[in-house]
Amino acid sequence: MNKIRRSLLGIIAMGAFFSVAFPTSNAFALDRSGDGYFHTGEGIRVKHIVIIGDVKVYHIDHMMHDLPPTKSKQAVIDMDTNKRLTWKMLRGVGNSKIQDALREGYQMNGYNDQGKINQAVGVFNKDLDDGQYVTITYESGSKNTTFAVVGGSSATINGIDFMKATWSLWFGKIDQPSLGDQLISKI
Repeated sequence: MNKIRRSLLGIIAMGAFFSVAFPTSNAFALDRSGDGYFHTGEGIRVKHIVIIGDVKVYHIDHMMHDLPPTKSKQAVIDMDTNKRLTWKMLRGVGNSKIQDALREGYQMNGYNDQGKINQAVGVFNKDLDDGQYVTITYESGSKNTTFAVVGGSSATINGIDFMKATWSLWFGKIDQPSLGDQLISKI
């Protein structure tokens, strides 16, 4: 009987050790989608307009092929893995407004490579319509970030620096900080 009791205590102690040494997190509860990505969160981009108030601009989803070691916006920015942002426009927006907003975001986050920024914002050469999609995809193997307006143009920009600057637009300094939190809420 003592042998059985010691065996049970040993199993319980091992379980306690493994739960402390190898803690589980919600990240491991996420399931990969059919394309191999984890859906880390989603939100609504809102723009405050003085006379009107808050206006919903687009719905945004964030996906990552691998999950960061910690649940933080900075970890998502820094992680060199395949990842994707997808917008679905919730209203029509002029192309110059989209270009200006992206330029301001890069500037706010301290990124100033105008050649790469111009290449990315150049994709928005027409107004975006309600219901239209935009994807921003980073391919880790090639270090390329691709901006694509579905049914429109696209541009691919090389460099991990540009990927980090682009992901900072939602996970770094932003006038709607809660959006980044929503985009990692499932991790």
